[in-house]
Amino acid sequence: MARKTGSHSEITGPRVRDAALRLFARHGFAAVSMRQIASEVGVQAGALYLYTKDKQSLLFDLMKSHMEELLEAWVAEPKGGSATERLEAFTRFHIRFHLDRPDAVFIAYMELRNLEPDNFAKIEQLRRRYEDGLEDILRAGAEAGAFTVPDTKLATWAVIAMLTGVNTWYREGGRLSPDRIEAIYWDMVRRSVGA
Repeated sequence: MARKTGSHSEITGPRVRDAALRLFARHGFAAVSMRQIASEVGVQAGALYLYTKDKQSLLFDLMKSHMEELLEAWVAEPKGGSATERLEAFTRFHIRFHLDRPDAVFIAYMELRNLEPDNFAKIEQLRRRYEDGLEDILRAGAEAGAFTVPDTKLATWAVIAMLTGVNTWYREGGRLSPDRIEAIYWDMVRRSVGA
């Protein structure tokens, strides 16, 4: 079949990813067909295979891109020197980064179960790198006597779960501004580690 007039890979490829992201977040990976994605983009279903191998590859690519962007942004984030300053930087960064990406966050956490084993292992490795950064902060704070954390791994998971939970209720234009949310959550995180 000939390429649709006006279809260009640098335009259509991102549109395929955006449509898949929205549909997976709204309906769940298992409920979305390649035909639905194609319809959303305005191309024939067969044309999608010019941009992705299959639906699994598309899901993996969305998750991998999200995690790589997250890690890259965290590396570039100013962090401060003390463990407390670094924990505050992490808290504020995590909220700020994720508030703008609710669909990507939903997919990154809720669709892990739909990844094939090899893809799951790759995403899990990226997630572990991010979690390890927070655990290093918590461990340094505990060793310096700034935090009271009986188990740094468990505290890492708890803090990330609490921070990521913002995406379940936050709506732009709601009663709390992103800055106010960051401040409140920083206070809760600080107290949760005994700082």
